[in-house]
Amino acid sequence: MTTLADRRKKFRAMLEERRAVLVPGAANALTARVIEDQGFEACYVTGAGIANTLLGVPDIGLVTMSEIQTTTAAIAEISSLPLFVDMDTGFGNAINTHRTVRVLERAGACAVQIEDQVFPKKCGHFDGKAVIPAKEMATKVRAAADAREDENFLIIARTDARAIEGIDAALDRARMYIEAGADVTFVEAPISVEEMQRICAELPVPQVANLVVGGRTPMLSQEELATIGFAIVLYANTPLQAAMRAMSEVLGALKRDGNLDAVQDRLADFVERQRLVHKSTYDAMEKTYAVEE
Repeated sequence: MTTLADRRKKFRAMLEERRAVLVPGAANALTARVIEDQGFEACYVTGAGIANTLLGVPDIGLVTMSEIQTTTAAIAEISSLPLFVDMDTGFGNAINTHRTVRVLERAGACAVQIEDQVFPKKCGHFDGKAVIPAKEMATKVRAAADAREDENFLIIARTDARAIEGIDAALDRARMYIEAGADVTFVEAPISVEEMQRICAELPVPQVANLVVGGRTPMLSQEELATIGFAIVLYANTPLQAAMRAMSEVLGALKRDGNLDAVQDRLADFVERQRLVHKSTYDAMEKTYAVEE
């Protein structure tokens, strides 16, 4: 396992390359295991995924800081990937934001995303959102930047103003957040390739694209997004959506047929399951620490 300091340096350098690094989202440690096993370079700890998976509720601001912290710590313990963590609106004002950053940095985050929605926030691709005044958000960004202990810990400022105030206002907000100390900005839910091009051309820091199947942003390829200039491409809940579909199909077959004969090929077998959770590592530890008689 690499050190947290090494992961943070690596993630910062990765973003500076602006090559549209694909970053899937995990709501639990098992999903993070799969992401790392498939060779991805970083992992996003998704607030929406935690809401859906842990609580069984929509992404409407019901997740708490402690639930984000616990999930981040669990993933950081078993994964060597840099973790980009969704901290919603910071769970309060600038002072709350300061504490949240401290807590998540200690939990193992390499970067945090703070957004400018009114609390309780909503998924960026939902209707009915509202944003706080840009100056208020800037104070949160400044507090977040002041709170970090590691200079390579990244503050990613997200604005949801595109859907409410338009792309020009969203870009103005992003510029203000950069001045307040954001290392990266994230203009959520642009609706055209032209808007995506403007985001990367007009903002001087690395940018995040968030691709949601059925969402508002064009589903461009990694090559197209790299050409535009994005640093990160989030597939925040693709693993969750795949798991939901697979669970429904397999359990539906079990209920219908009374057995799993029709869906055996959809299941990881016992050996694969133990490989993925690194059982051999723990077997070796048992031998190392066995009590000699």
